[in-house]
Amino acid sequence: MIRGFRGATTVTENEEKQIIEATAAMLDEMVSKNAIVPEDVVQVLISATPDLTKTFPAKALRVFREDWTYVPVMCMQELSIEGGLPKCIRVMLTARTDLAQQDIHHVYHEEAIKLRPDLKEEHQ
Repeated sequence: MIRGFRGATTVTENEEKQIIEATAAMLDEMVSKNAIVPEDVVQVLISATPDLTKTFPAKALRVFREDWTYVPVMCMQELSIEGGLPKCIRVMLTARTDLAQQDIHHVYHEEAIKLRPDLKEEHQ
């Protein structure tokens, strides 16, 4: 079965190092909590809010995960919505898995926890 795995995080500054490290931490947790291996990944879509311009968040996969060389990754700009969460990076990773939908661990770090308060217990 192919399922979607969601994640989001925020940074405090529009700095390359912060963007890459925050994205890597979120992706690492998504991968470890859901036992995802590169061969099972269909694609990784990463969006960033318009206020993040110093680097591509997808660079985190290429810098910290050499075994993900052949995984298709795409970055895009998140919609600019009034009142939206600033300096936010979001991920939609699709992969083959045996996990039931309710057993998937979606990962929200920093201020992005506000995006899914219904998953609060998963963040503790």
